[in-house]
Amino acid sequence: MKALLFTAHGGPEVLTVADIPAPHAGPGEIRIAVRAVGVSPADDALRSGAWKSFFPIPLPYVVGVDAAGVVDEIGAGVEGVRAGDEVYGVRVAGGTTAEHVVFDLWAAKPAAWTWSQAGGAAGGVATAAHALDELGVRAGSVLLLDGASGGVGAVAVQLAVARGARVIGTASPANHAFLRDLGAEPVTYGPGLAERVGLGSAGGAGLGSAGGAGLGSAGGAGTRVDAALDVGGHGDVTELVALTGTPDAVRTLVAGNAVHGVRLIRVDPAGVPAALASAARLADAGRLAVPIAAEYRITEGAAAHTRIARGHARGKVVITLGAE
Repeated sequence: MKALLFTAHGGPEVLTVADIPAPHAGPGEIRIAVRAVGVSPADDALRSGAWKSFFPIPLPYVVGVDAAGVVDEIGAGVEGVRAGDEVYGVRVAGGTTAEHVVFDLWAAKPAAWTWSQAGGAAGGVATAAHALDELGVRAGSVLLLDGASGGVGAVAVQLAVARGARVIGTASPANHAFLRDLGAEPVTYGPGLAERVGLGSAGGAGLGSAGGAGLGSAGGAGTRVDAALDVGGHGDVTELVALTGTPDAVRTLVAGNAVHGVRLIRVDPAGVPAALASAARLADAGRLAVPIAAEYRITEGAAAHTRIARGHARGKVVITLGAE
């Protein structure tokens, strides 16, 4: 089968499409014919070698951790799924940017999603849902998402809104309307975030104000932020700690930002199938969309990685394979 892989760390140019043996489903696993795969900043970090000191991987390495496709092989002990079913899922060990992949973490693909949306969704859903659980986000919570317009951020906004939380999302001004459509209150990212959100300001230009003091305020003392999630890794986590009042209320998805008591999110695989199934129900109810920033074919893998490395993608970058 064809797969997108690299044999040495480096820039996007080290990626190549190669023929490798197809995997087969073992006990508790299914195999799918892949239709679409998400591309994430983690893929860029693994390929470049930025993570090799704390997350070593075997070489050659087939990129990708999430995918969607059609079940074509079922391992022993697997129930509730049959050949021909459409699913989406995660493979923690990677290897999903290939014509076939084996899953032990999956759920039924929502009918409301295209293949590209489903292929790009699973990793973001698993990560965002776990982060919201760790942070205790629920109805009435005020959540700040630093880097809210990317693939994971856009999903996290919607999952938090579905829980009844109020969401403040940072992004460049060009992405503010996009965040409003998802249900977040946008604010520009970068230094001075606490002042822009309106925490404790006096006469500042807080988000959503009209010359008032803070976020959604009318001359008050600013907004309360219950929890913060560093999604993009471009900001200063000390500002997130200042906004929440404690590092215990802050999480990051970026290893280098796990400082000052802020903890790194590590997804528990045991919770992934339930998170995927819950997200699928939201999608089919019209409450969870997966915005697509760009689509590429497997032969354009280097271009897809170049796009993700630039950052500021509005939604998910996806690689498509197989039948349309």
